[in-house]
Amino acid sequence: MATIDECRAALEKLSDNMRGAEGDVGAAAALERSVSCHITDLGITFAGRMTGGRLVVDETLPGPPRERAQIRLAMAGDDLLALVDGKLHFAAAWGQGRVRLEAGLLDLFRLRKLL
Repeated sequence: MATIDECRAALEKLSDNMRGAEGDVGAAAALERSVSCHITDLGITFAGRMTGGRLVVDETLPGPPRERAQIRLAMAGDDLLALVDGKLHFAAAWGQGRVRLEAGLLDLFRLRKLL
């Protein structure tokens, strides 16, 4: 099972990947939105923002998200690590119910290029 530190490192790696993205992917990464990532097996939520083409984690909270972020993810820690490392494809994980993504319709269209 992934640890909190490993999950935080994976989100930092995702942020670095987003910052270097170009074209349509770069445009999707440039959204200015609140974000939460609930790690279901650890019972924690990383809360922050997508801003300036990066993902900035402001706090780590126990339990599910307290506030409704504009972009909400939920998954197991091992799945987060596999997604960021390219070992798990987002569409397959989402189709299997391993990853939940909730956002407004326009954001979902933009995020599909990023994910």
